[in-house]
Amino acid sequence: MVDLSVTLPGMELDNPVIPASGCFGYGREFADLYDINILGSFVFKGTTKEPRFGNPTPRIAETPSGMLNAVGLQNPGIDVVVKQLAYLNRYFRKKVIANISGFSIDEFVYCAEKLNDVEQVGIIEVNISCPNVHGGGIAFGTDAKSAAQVTKAVKAVAKKPVFIKLSPNVTDITEIAKACEDAGADGLSLINTLLGMRIDLKKRKPLLANKTGGLSGPAVFPVAVRMVYQVYEAVKIPIMGMGGVSSAKDVLEMMMAGASAVQIGAAGLKNPYIFKEIIQSLPETAEKYGIKRLKDIIGAGH
Repeated sequence: MVDLSVTLPGMELDNPVIPASGCFGYGREFADLYDINILGSFVFKGTTKEPRFGNPTPRIAETPSGMLNAVGLQNPGIDVVVKQLAYLNRYFRKKVIANISGFSIDEFVYCAEKLNDVEQVGIIEVNISCPNVHGGGIAFGTDAKSAAQVTKAVKAVAKKPVFIKLSPNVTDITEIAKACEDAGADGLSLINTLLGMRIDLKKRKPLLANKTGGLSGPAVFPVAVRMVYQVYEAVKIPIMGMGGVSSAKDVLEMMMAGASAVQIGAAGLKNPYIFKEIIQSLPETAEKYGIKRLKDIIGAGH
């Protein structure tokens, strides 16, 4: 028997497998396919203060070993989401992770405060890849000072543990990670998508209406492992690793790099049963490598 349980601030998970934000909705559609309580937890769709329609179409494009997306944070707004969460326990009994985004520090704070009284939310994950409308349009997550400001502001109002989701589109991700830790973050999530582009040869213009989009899928897995490894050595707070994970072996590798739990995104869009399949294959895969407790391999690659 292999002990699959892991621990995050404020949450005890039966296993480390967590569907990532934007790839699992609010879990309702997947609950029609199988009992999603098999999951460690899940991160629901990224939420902003105001409703957002998202970017114009086309906003998804395939790439070798992955995909590009420029959905644009489509969501009904935090007030509607909070009302919807009242029905979440009808199909998911465990605590979930709330992903919030904002284009100003005030928006992040507003969303975090709205989630304080939602009992089923165990962790707030803060997406700092958004452009700062009051800071020249530069993404919060590409500047250590801005990342720290968001972290400090959210921590000042949040009654739940706060994880900051880091962008890989930076020169030194450890600088951003340390700035967030120093500002009070309880944990870090990484990596978000890598900036990419495809061009339509017939139309001679970018495939995506937004021109650029976020690259995810197996192609980014080695980059994600490298960044989780680097950040694990730079900070003392726990990490949720993600980026191209699509098998039980990938989960173990990400944990050995330093992740306490592992999020899975694009793989679930290709195969909606992948989360269940990975959880079911984890014990056998772990035994193959002589692993008795998953907690024991966190950072074992160092």
